[in-house]
Amino acid sequence: MRSERYNAYEAEPKWQKIWQERNTFVTANDDPRPKYYVLEMFPYPSGRIHMGHVRNYAMGDVVARTMRAKGYNVLHPMGWDAFGMPAENAARLNGSHPATWTYGNIATMRKQLQSMGLSIDWSREIATCDPSYYKHQQLMFLDMLKAGLVYRKSAKVNWDPVDQTVLANEQVIDGRGWRSNALVEQRELTQWFFKITDFAEDLLQSLETLDRWPEKVRLMQKNWIGRSEGALVRFALSRGPASDDEIKVYTTRPETLFGAKFIAISPDHPLASSLAEKDAKLRGFIEECHRIGTSVAALETAEKRGYDTGLKAFHPFDPDWTLPIYVANFVLMDYGTGSIFGCPAHDQRDFDFAQAYGLGHTIVVCPEDANIATFELTASAYTGDGRMINSQFLDGLSPEAAREEMIQRLETTRLANSPLGQRQVNYKLRDWGISRQRYWGCPIPIIHCENCGIVPASSDSLPIQLPPDVTFDMPGNPLERHPSWKNVDCPKCGKPARRETDTMDTFVDSSWYFARFTDPANEKAPTTRNAVDHWLPVDQYIGGIEHAILHLLYSRFFTRAMRATGHVGLSEPFAGLFTQGMVVHETYRAADGAWLSPTEIKFSSDGSNRLAFALADDRPVKIGGIEKMSKSKRNTIDPDDIIATYGADTARWFMLSDSPPDRDVIWTEEGVQAAAKFVQRLWRLICDIADFSRESTSSEFDSEFAQSVKKAAHSALLKVEDDLARLRFNRCVAQVYELANQLGTLLATVDRENSDVGVRQAFREAGQILVHIFAPMMPHLGEECWAELGGELPVSESPWPQADRSLVADNVLFLPVQVNGKKRGELTISQDATKIEVENAVLAMDVIQRALDGRAPKKIVVVPRRIVNVVI
Repeated sequence: MRSERYNAYEAEPKWQKIWQERNTFVTANDDPRPKYYVLEMFPYPSGRIHMGHVRNYAMGDVVARTMRAKGYNVLHPMGWDAFGMPAENAARLNGSHPATWTYGNIATMRKQLQSMGLSIDWSREIATCDPSYYKHQQLMFLDMLKAGLVYRKSAKVNWDPVDQTVLANEQVIDGRGWRSNALVEQRELTQWFFKITDFAEDLLQSLETLDRWPEKVRLMQKNWIGRSEGALVRFALSRGPASDDEIKVYTTRPETLFGAKFIAISPDHPLASSLAEKDAKLRGFIEECHRIGTSVAALETAEKRGYDTGLKAFHPFDPDWTLPIYVANFVLMDYGTGSIFGCPAHDQRDFDFAQAYGLGHTIVVCPEDANIATFELTASAYTGDGRMINSQFLDGLSPEAAREEMIQRLETTRLANSPLGQRQVNYKLRDWGISRQRYWGCPIPIIHCENCGIVPASSDSLPIQLPPDVTFDMPGNPLERHPSWKNVDCPKCGKPARRETDTMDTFVDSSWYFARFTDPANEKAPTTRNAVDHWLPVDQYIGGIEHAILHLLYSRFFTRAMRATGHVGLSEPFAGLFTQGMVVHETYRAADGAWLSPTEIKFSSDGSNRLAFALADDRPVKIGGIEKMSKSKRNTIDPDDIIATYGADTARWFMLSDSPPDRDVIWTEEGVQAAAKFVQRLWRLICDIADFSRESTSSEFDSEFAQSVKKAAHSALLKVEDDLARLRFNRCVAQVYELANQLGTLLATVDRENSDVGVRQAFREAGQILVHIFAPMMPHLGEECWAELGGELPVSESPWPQADRSLVADNVLFLPVQVNGKKRGELTISQDATKIEVENAVLAMDVIQRALDGRAPKKIVVVPRRIVNVVI
């Protein structure tokens, strides 16, 4: 017997069991239907999912369910990014083992995700800490080593003295380790590197092909790769060690050479090291520089300081002009040549440095509208365009023309039988150091032998597994102090040797997992070529903007490396990328400064102000700002509590409805309660439609009223299809609300006793369309409603309805939209729209925004009622 209220507590586990029994979401690689691969960035098993997970995976699930209904063979897998320091820290605190902690968390989080009703193929589940996964990662490391994409060298690194491990530049915050808060040191360590710089130009140029990526992400990667064109300039030294008779400087602005006032070299420059051997003060300065950290951010925010070496360098075009040479804390050794020439008049950093050391400045670029005789600088450098002055043979030229002239002069003027300089392209991108001094990571398959040197492990010895019997009673890497694990016979000569005790950066684990999902059962190889080449690239990838640089760039590199070693047949892993906003919530703080969780608060009002009090003692609580949900500020909401109270569908609906998906969503109890009420309203509406239309079997619509019902449904269907294609989930929600309102109003006015078969059938079809458009967002409710309407199969296995455009032709136009004569999409707009409204709607289309790439169109040609062409 039907309940008047929808019971999520009973319906959700029932349908989850049915989906599991029917293998509804298990994907076959040999399915003949067109493929669609949707993937959300897999989670770190930290203990429990949070509302950010709910939002992220709900979005991906809507895409997966929709594309499955539209006839695609959908791959929607799940795994765990399971290696990393948190597991070691937990083991140290709890006296447990990282594997115990990790797999326990995986079990908890898997159960939570399954309670959300996600359409995931759990048969493909992987965990990066499982030897069956990292065995293949080790194999690819060996393949990349053979291909020349892996090497070992000594390099300066950020060293955390508490966690006893290397930190990436991004993990150094204000000179301190991101976890330990200890002052970071610079150390010279021998590390393993991936040669990502081999692909720098390809990684940069291929960004242009990723037209389904957010422009902000492409720009961030472009800036990170940091391609620059300039010149390498040779400066002869006036005196110095015999082996250092010149300094080579890379500059992007060679046209400003006549404004040079000093040369600055990195504390790690060979000349600095040579001079420091005999200069104790310089040694002290260099040690002080090393305490800053190696990140660009740390150097940018640090006070610009230098040490005058006493050395001079000759200006390339004037033997009577010498420049003082400083060791400076803001010059990086791993960019360019580790040395710069300072032009204070036209670079703010150089200006600040020159001001501090009384070096002065010479203006060599003057604005076009300025008076050369009176133009001066006071508090800042001039970085704009203009014309060259005080620059000998460059005077009067534009900076761009002067740059070309200077490079030509450098290449044709000789110093000691060699050109003064040459044109050069540089990249900020550095090779990827993957060595980490920790236990809970993928072992690097290398053996060190005194006789043979570095020896790759044999492929038949893989996986090299982590030893289970380790202790965490002291800082550092347990693999180093394990009594036996690192001792092994050399595979080349058979003599006693030592395993590599560094493990791989966990970013390696997440740089290829999407490929492993295509056939995780393959025990012999990382990928099955016909499967991986069929499924990749991922059609829709979803995750946070915080991964825009490292994870996404490393994945793009790794796919290229896998192609070079024969494991995949393409270069770009993700065709479409969507970066969702965060889930945010108010913060609450007690008088003693302690953070309180939302469950520890009660609210009241004094008539004009909203007040908060602690449940424990009724003391006033300060209501703080709306911030990202975090454990540290305790402003988190447990998804289990929401699901237990309201059901998974309510949580999903609220996450999708409250704001555009690329923006932050503010969690409020009122919003969740409103979502829960709408769930019940939909249930009542569908039940009412089912009762009214139960006897109807005809497909005829022989009345104007029936046509209005069908028109409302098909209009909503078309709009939802358009919004789903653009991942505008909040607008899909709005369309469901609107259609529910329309059908409720129409149903309230119908003559139930005297309605013809066509009206009843119209409502039945409209009810089916309504269920189809909300079922991807609220799948359990969708199944219950579909069953009420008499669906033979679960709605999750039923095809997407076909929209009848003829029904809405009198209301809207479907205009093909071209860019330079090539169709890029279709615009759905009211027939009454003005030319300006059509132009604005076209410019708002995502595909047009990507094509324009921030530029204004040259013109927009609107052929009334036929076509729109954007000329760029």
